[in-house]
Amino acid sequence: MQRIPVTSSNCASIGHDATTRTLEVEFKHGGVYQYFDVPASEYAALLDAPSVGGCLDARIKKAGYRYKKL
Repeated sequence: MQRIPVTSSNCASIGHDATTRTLEVEFKHGGVYQYFDVPASEYAALLDAPSVGGCLDARIKKAGYRYKKL
């Protein structure tokens, strides 16, 4: 999956596959995670957020999307 760099203290890049609804996040301090069944609207919200890490925590992590570390 192609990810794009983001300005964040915690996240290095993010990407989304609309077909599989998979969000992929590369963290600056190690690790790439995939979050499953994430709609494109949540990915768009991350791209537009003033704080990518804060948005990721509030809209993805706390929402309980399934995930795995690659």
